[in-house]
Amino acid sequence: MHVVSGPTRIRGRARRRPLRAAAGVAALLAASALAGAGSVAAAPRSPAGGRPASVPGSVITVTTVKVGDPGNPAVGVVPFTDALYRSCADAPASSGCLMVGGVSRPYEIGQLEVTVGQWVAFLNTADPAGTGSHGLYDETESGTAWPKYGQIDRDMHAGRGRHYTVAYPQWADKPYGFANFLRAARFANSLYNGRLISKQATSSGGFDQVGYTVELSATTERGMYDLARPETTRTHGTGFVVPSQDEWIKAAYYDPNGGGTYSYWKYPTNPGTFGDGDATAPAPTVLDPATGDVTNAATQPLASYHASNLPAPTWCPGQVPAADCSTVNPLGLDPATYAAIYQGSLSTVGQARSTSPWGTLDQGGNAVEWTDTIAPPPVGQSSARVWRRLHGGISNAPAFQMWPSAVGLQPQDNVFFDHVYPWLGIRIGVVGDLEPGGSHGGW
Repeated sequence: MHVVSGPTRIRGRARRRPLRAAAGVAALLAASALAGAGSVAAAPRSPAGGRPASVPGSVITVTTVKVGDPGNPAVGVVPFTDALYRSCADAPASSGCLMVGGVSRPYEIGQLEVTVGQWVAFLNTADPAGTGSHGLYDETESGTAWPKYGQIDRDMHAGRGRHYTVAYPQWADKPYGFANFLRAARFANSLYNGRLISKQATSSGGFDQVGYTVELSATTERGMYDLARPETTRTHGTGFVVPSQDEWIKAAYYDPNGGGTYSYWKYPTNPGTFGDGDATAPAPTVLDPATGDVTNAATQPLASYHASNLPAPTWCPGQVPAADCSTVNPLGLDPATYAAIYQGSLSTVGQARSTSPWGTLDQGGNAVEWTDTIAPPPVGQSSARVWRRLHGGISNAPAFQMWPSAVGLQPQDNVFFDHVYPWLGIRIGVVGDLEPGGSHGGW
């Protein structure tokens, strides 16, 4: 993945597992290259000393919003430019214009990003032995290895199905930030193969929502995605999915009431004005320094990103000594380099309160989110790897990362960024009509 800033060599020795970096990571989705969830409803039901693999897993609740107006018009974007076009015929020649945002059918998308608490529930279900199978966990994600950004600890002496825990309580309601696409697809498969306990439709703030309570499945390699195939796409028309690029963009920007430009907003938080740079960008969040809760939610519109000439939103668990927050990292970076590269932190999901036209939260800023859309590799990059689109900006990057033209891409299995980039998130979608007691998956 290319970066916005110039190359920054990462030097030094890690305290636990050294990693070599090829470039700085202040902003992942560069102009040159480039789960929603609700709550954990129950802990894994496993007796001390182990449980059979057939015993049901953790129960979580995923809340989605309904996205209607099927057949809406797509819009033209030139990657990472401050403009929108009714069609690519109106864009400059040889600009690399893409038509995005048009979706032919109704669907649902997570109101919120997948949280750390939900991911821990998934880990204990999918990897009850705590081995890190299928690349689902790495020690760089721990609070010991990375006091400021480490979200999840692993205890190999714990009972089966209880090896993974939230590193500090404050992390439970933050977005999971160490995802690659394969991890996202395995989470979707666990939901797909799980047992749908209940489904409840509600309405709030003028938006239609659906709450799904699901008992997760330990079956992660097949389901909605067949992970034996590197270029896997959806294998079923009904079930939990990683949203496509068009589904993600429509939920974030398309206004069915005709607001914005050609019915598309510039930011997932407000219509903005194309061509004005960041003049109409949302305000940046301010975070409680010990909890990561948003303290300025009364300021609207609002998003967790790094606004120009202002500090990035940041926090570190209050239990961690300040010196460890500012110096200890698994990359072996010296304090000055570490402070320059790692500034923004993930905020508590939903607390920025600014909604997209369909009622999603945090599609602008916080964690960048995977889609299942496969993209051609950037010029000069290997075509042997599978590249997929990401969207949304992050708490460590400027406002332009939140534009609809920020059509970023990344190898789906980039182990390097899994280790060093703590802002890679997941938002889950739903296609088709899911009902408890149906024939789908394990239901």
